[in-house]
Amino acid sequence: MTGPDPHSLSLIPLDLLTADVLTDDVSDNYVSKTLFAVSEFANVIRGGATVISGEALLCANLGFGLRLVSEVGGVRHTLLFDTGPEGAIFIRNCANLGVPLGEVEAIAVSHGHWDHMAALPAAIDEIVGRGGRVTVHVNPGMFDERAIRLQSGRIVPVAKVPMPEELESRGATVINSTDEQLLLKSPGSPPLRRAATTICLAADPRPRGSRTRC
Repeated sequence: MTGPDPHSLSLIPLDLLTADVLTDDVSDNYVSKTLFAVSEFANVIRGGATVISGEALLCANLGFGLRLVSEVGGVRHTLLFDTGPEGAIFIRNCANLGVPLGEVEAIAVSHGHWDHMAALPAAIDEIVGRGGRVTVHVNPGMFDERAIRLQSGRIVPVAKVPMPEELESRGATVINSTDEQLLLKSPGSPPLRRAATTICLAADPRPRGSRTRC
């Protein structure tokens, strides 16, 4: 590992961290919510809806996508953590939540499964199309070909994930490395650190469309 020594970093506590679940495979409407979560209904109204309807709500989908917004000393940074399996649903959910994707500075991908990164091209197109510049953090092990074995014994390939060259062709800067990386580093603001190895998410109890403030 040749990245920066995490013990040498001077970390500054955040004033606020907001986590928005943009895509998930859990519906928000009929599940219980913790006191720190804001419901999907409230968030789509905040995003601009004037009536609760099917068109105004979010779509559940296999996989995961999260927006993290940090604030400290009046400085905001915006990071996407995964994007989910399908561009159209990811963009729809962001639009219904009023999420300005042009503000996204970086995308960190947890691991190389299509349900966590297949929507990357659409997300990058939206970010760049709105005048943003984005760095995507991946590692080489994410791009191995994968398949699943059915109970019958048949092996079925799963969709290939977007390659670094495709992401770069859409205007992203791609860091494809196993080294530790500093995310969203700017003068006077704290860095967010990404571990050198692939991050594996445990099941998240917060439903899609909910908002968490820490």
